[in-house]
Amino acid sequence: MNRSNIWIHFTLAAVLVVFAAVIGQIDRWRVSLKNSEATPSQAQDGSQRDVPSTPEILVRFTSGTSLLTIRAIAASNNDYMLDEFEEISNLVTIDDLDNADAATVAAQYAAMAEVEYAEVNFQIKLEDPVAQTVSDTQTAELPAGAPSDPLFAGQWALNNSGLDGGLERADIDAIRAWETTHGSEEVVVAVLDSGVDYNHPDLKANIWTRPAKIGRYYDDELGSYEDERGFDATNGNGEPSHAKGHGIAMSDPMDDNGHGTHCAGIIGAEGDNNEGIAGVNWRVQIMPLKFMGRSGYGNVNDAIEAINYAIDRKTNGVNLRIISASFGSATNSKALRDAIKAAGDAGILFVAAAGNDSSNNDRWPHYPSNYDLPNLISVAALDRNDRLASFSNYGAKSVHVAAPGKAILSTWLGGGYREASGTSMAAPYVAGTAALIIANQPNISLKALRDRLLGSADEIETINGKVATSSRVCAANALGMIVKGH
Repeated sequence: MNRSNIWIHFTLAAVLVVFAAVIGQIDRWRVSLKNSEATPSQAQDGSQRDVPSTPEILVRFTSGTSLLTIRAIAASNNDYMLDEFEEISNLVTIDDLDNADAATVAAQYAAMAEVEYAEVNFQIKLEDPVAQTVSDTQTAELPAGAPSDPLFAGQWALNNSGLDGGLERADIDAIRAWETTHGSEEVVVAVLDSGVDYNHPDLKANIWTRPAKIGRYYDDELGSYEDERGFDATNGNGEPSHAKGHGIAMSDPMDDNGHGTHCAGIIGAEGDNNEGIAGVNWRVQIMPLKFMGRSGYGNVNDAIEAINYAIDRKTNGVNLRIISASFGSATNSKALRDAIKAAGDAGILFVAAAGNDSSNNDRWPHYPSNYDLPNLISVAALDRNDRLASFSNYGAKSVHVAAPGKAILSTWLGGGYREASGTSMAAPYVAGTAALIIANQPNISLKALRDRLLGSADEIETINGKVATSSRVCAANALGMIVKGH
């Protein structure tokens, strides 16, 4: 190539870069204008606030497609690329500035040669538990090794003495497991849910706090976040309102629903502290990942934002090993699957509730629990008699293991305690047991951890043909303390 041709190509490249930059700036102006014209709603303090638009579609472009090209494609369709998920390559969220039907926009992108898939950012919900006030539990003489927590006698899932109509030893054998370990503050478990009441007296000592040596969370499009106690994906994180040059956004994952706080208590309420209950782990770090609001609803984009955050923190030195997820949908999201897979690639186990529809997941899939991924465990719920709970989903191929999930006593908002039922409660028992294993064997691989959880579970005849392992998770067995007859 002669010198004149080189200068021609250089000039053309420079023009394209400038053109793309101008398009990007125009799109930012359009988004700003769109947001400023949004319908105002009432804030909790009575003031008016703008309603941020929600990312309408999630698009994964083919490998090798540059962000410059993605932005140019979006701009040419009068759309705006809101965010790139840095930990899930080529996955972005796009906002249509014409307010067109989201399914139509997704189909338009799916037909492009540069696109692997495109889908609507649909709504998903928590696996609604049946919450109730704490019931009166018969007084029981507790065995040696039981913690001092005054409500422990009511935690049949940890120690089933046969009271309240239960079956003796139909539990995860926690007291025997605690002879080996009570958990470790070096292990981080993320609760992907409605947030966590991090001020709860039985949880605050076990809430993850970002170490000083690890910098604030930074997103290339959305900017910096003050993530002292975890991540909140519900507060307009899909908008570039706190992008570069706009300061630091606060990320406050405080629970205003109760569901996430209940799940967190199962995993890691502080044990033997003369307060309330004991978690499967007396010592652990709970990282709140909030993507559900007060109503118990969220969307796929926010779930992926939270998982993306978790992977980033893991990559930056946080010993995050497990994500506990108690939500579901009948709609299959390829983007959510790819996010969970990316978590697995980072060494994170994903424990998912099987669902509360009394249905067979082998025939009617439930997501995310039905994703066939090597880092995922799907969990059904049992009652205190080792029977499949009437509400629990099941599946001989797609549901891996069972755990206690009916009338489960745990932490609640405002420093309280409640019983709740659901596969939402079963999944944290598996996540908590996984954390005990890691506390005892810090260098265990993800594959070995999953194999240990499933391979050491207690076989239960009543769920044979309903769950792949026909078993209930057993913490003592998982720690190598094989308990005959349990």
